[in-house]
Amino acid sequence: MGKRNSQRKNAVMLDSDDTDSLSSSSSVRSDLMSVVVAEEVYSDSLLDQALDALYERRGSTREKALESIIEAFSNNLQYGFVEKKFTTLLHQCLNSIKRGSAKETSLAAHVIGLLALTAGSGNNSHEILEESVPPISEALRSRSESSKIQSLLECLAAITFIGGNEHEETERSMQIMWQVVHPKLSTNVVPSKPSPAVITAMVSSWAFLLTTVDGSSISLINWQEYISYLSSLLDKDDRSVRIAAGEALAVIFEIAEFGKVYGGVKGQIDGPNKDSNYAHLQGLRGKVLSQVRELAAEAGGKGSAKKDLNSQRNLFRDILDFLEDGGSPETTVKIGREELSISSWAQLIQLNFLKHFLRGGFVKHMQENEFLHDVFGFTPKKNFHLTDEEILSNKQNEKRMFKSPNSSRSKARTQYLNKQRAMMQDRKTGHYAVGYEE
Repeated sequence: MGKRNSQRKNAVMLDSDDTDSLSSSSSVRSDLMSVVVAEEVYSDSLLDQALDALYERRGSTREKALESIIEAFSNNLQYGFVEKKFTTLLHQCLNSIKRGSAKETSLAAHVIGLLALTAGSGNNSHEILEESVPPISEALRSRSESSKIQSLLECLAAITFIGGNEHEETERSMQIMWQVVHPKLSTNVVPSKPSPAVITAMVSSWAFLLTTVDGSSISLINWQEYISYLSSLLDKDDRSVRIAAGEALAVIFEIAEFGKVYGGVKGQIDGPNKDSNYAHLQGLRGKVLSQVRELAAEAGGKGSAKKDLNSQRNLFRDILDFLEDGGSPETTVKIGREELSISSWAQLIQLNFLKHFLRGGFVKHMQENEFLHDVFGFTPKKNFHLTDEEILSNKQNEKRMFKSPNSSRSKARTQYLNKQRAMMQDRKTGHYAVGYEE
């Protein structure tokens, strides 16, 4: 509250000065930048207090501190704070995951994801991934509230997407996610049935990571397992589950080249069962196509929320068009005054996941986060005719006190994402490889 009042007071003072004198726009902008610097120092002070509060013994105190950190990292790009306090914040959040309540764990997981998004691809984000996987994996194996499991899954997806440099790292995280709904059975433990919310979070997070995977690196047998399970989810009563499964299946058929796998060009499956495995895959695709056609025309009555019916119909109509004719999803998203064009299922999945994860901070990060600019090939234009209020709200565009570190890993990641976009664009001009080459 104090910060809002301070900002409002500063704005009023500037307006008054503008009215009473004929100072030039450059001097006004100089005054504004002085306010910006003061606000950044004030913001760092609040974050320091919140970080100190994470050492408190009372759980509710730590929870409030984590909520404050989430708000600060969502509303602004905290490059300076990350530069100075990165390791301390990470370790305190990991302690919260290990010892905290379900609510504290959920909040800490979200902070870790935001920390990685702010750090961008590079050494820091890779450290976040390596330090976080063991405690997150352990926490996911425990029986706990759905909200906690959802947050952990989304955190694991975010930090792997940003910090994962090798295919093995992404595969490891995807396997951890998969085991949430397909746990390894033991004689002493009876796995609890995952809730629809957990299934939705797992599938969405898993599909988000799948968008970064080279389809030829996954074996035919694994593709069969994935498609078979996701196909079974299309028959569930919960619409959120069906929508998540439909999006994941669309990504699978977009990135996988099953004809090449069968032909041995990129395949990993040989031997006497090759023909039967391939025939089984064709059968699965036919089943999915039939399910998609039915869901695209559903009249209602099946599902938990009537308000999601139109979303389901529209999604599965797009998937049906894609599977039958290779048509790609075409959508435009407003980012402030500019537009971001999406033209592939992989990009759409990435966009939806990040919008959900960043919540109210999505536009801010899309405008100013260099990592997200690389992911989507989005370059916001500089507008030099902003109002005083816009200059204040977009202060990172005017003055960045710290930049996220750029490293060889960062460059390699950017090159890979650019290559993925180019591949999607090439396919768009012709026909997506959703069929099978004989």
